[in-house]
Amino acid sequence: MSKQTLYILGILATIILGAILYPKFCCKDCCEAKAENPVPISKNNEIGSSAIFKLTGNDFDYSCNDNFRFLSNGFNNIQPVSDSINSGIDLLKRFFDKQTNEKLLITGYALNTEKNTSAFPNLGMARANDVKNYFVSKGFVANRFETSGELREEWKVSNDTVYGAVSFTIKHNENATASNTTEDWNALKEKITANPLVLYFNTNQTEISLTSEERQKIADLSRYLDNVPSAKISCTGHSDSSGNRDVNIKLGQKRADFAKNYLAKNGISSDKIESSSKGQDEPIADNRTAEGKSKNRRTVITLK
Repeated sequence: MSKQTLYILGILATIILGAILYPKFCCKDCCEAKAENPVPISKNNEIGSSAIFKLTGNDFDYSCNDNFRFLSNGFNNIQPVSDSINSGIDLLKRFFDKQTNEKLLITGYALNTEKNTSAFPNLGMARANDVKNYFVSKGFVANRFETSGELREEWKVSNDTVYGAVSFTIKHNENATASNTTEDWNALKEKITANPLVLYFNTNQTEISLTSEERQKIADLSRYLDNVPSAKISCTGHSDSSGNRDVNIKLGQKRADFAKNYLAKNGISSDKIESSSKGQDEPIADNRTAEGKSKNRRTVITLK
């Protein structure tokens, strides 16, 4: 048998042996590596498609294979945002500059097993509000948006990262008029001022726990600020009558500042929030009782 024939047979034997051993060793390792970091895909095709960033409606259409991301239980989108998303936002900004009656509806999503760490009625709404703020940082006017939130049983999640938990729809407000809009916001202002948000404080309290009604009040405040550019929120701190008046003025200011910082962390611009203190000067209950004192230790949050 010639050397050339032996050489060819050797090559063939190497190929055959490699084909036999590759699945046993290499593919096994690859599959094990993939199993360590699975990416669950929702069984619902509609939910799965939401992981794609899409801006569609009214003669505008943009999409890319990316979207905003959030940490599980979180409502701030993970930075940096990809260039492909920013390109779509820039194109929409030019479109909105020409089409002044368009609005962008942003719907945020969250798993119903996630903890709502925000001040909004649900985590999905908080995510929508955060993304709205990102659009505003790119030059949009806040009143060009509407936000809402939904809870779902399943979504695309991997390694504590929630993918594509926002969807977008361009809406045309053909029947909107200035007078109707003004009436709507005046009605909302009356609702807010007639029943302001009041937070009560215990001694050395460092966290705020909100009821569903209180969360809705914050959502109403945020919505009003977005649509009435001149509006501001007032946070006024109060104390009971125990101790020195000057000390109580400072204590009331700390409570007001605490509330202001809490709202700012939840996406309401600190430039839109003013804080002040009345100390012990405006009690709403009898300071001679423990119950009355607890009602006087409060911060009132409303519109100026």
